[in-house]
Amino acid sequence: MIAILTIEQKDLLIGQLYDTDSYFNPIQDIYDNWIISEEEVNQTNIEWVKKLPLTEYKPKEIKFIF
Repeated sequence: MIAILTIEQKDLLIGQLYDTDSYFNPIQDIYDNWIISEEEVNQTNIEWVKKLPLTEYKPKEIKFIF
């Protein structure tokens, strides 16, 4: 499960700790949404992050060129 972020929310989280020694790591899903993991949501003390709804993760397809 993941939480979808706006670009502004993503920018606020980059470089921020969500735990003692773990930083937020927003990535993009198959739809190019910026997302963070359920673990990041559950372990942070940032209240607005805890209120983000969770949805199923759909990863980007990895394309190999040979």
